[in-house]
Amino acid sequence: MTTGKTLIMTMCIAGLLPLASAQSATPPRITSAEAKTHAGETVTVCGKVVDNRVSRYGLAGHGKPVTFHLDQPEPHPAFSFVTFGSESGANPGEAQAAYQGKTVCVTGKITAAAVPYIMATDRSQIKIQPEDK
Repeated sequence: MTTGKTLIMTMCIAGLLPLASAQSATPPRITSAEAKTHAGETVTVCGKVVDNRVSRYGLAGHGKPVTFHLDQPEPHPAFSFVTFGSESGANPGEAQAAYQGKTVCVTGKITAAAVPYIMATDRSQIKIQPEDK
């Protein structure tokens, strides 16, 4: 290769390395209270599920969404995550039973709203944490 081609190739590789490492980096872990300052970012939010609400209406192919509030219940929740019931979405009660009262960590992109939230369409985004003894 000529020196010019080598230089261009090196610059391309050097420019893409930060992108490649950012893709594999573990998202930062934050509290539910910190979520409002991280809108638009992909993070892991941890807290205790203290309240939940099943939507009146379902979404085609997913069923009824369930909103879970971490650390602070309605009417002033600090952070929420939304997920669906069983794999078919037909049983929102299954999701309620799985997470209510448990400490969880939810990974995803925070959406800015009156209450910041993560849409956890894939339940693998939600990890139940072991209880402190």
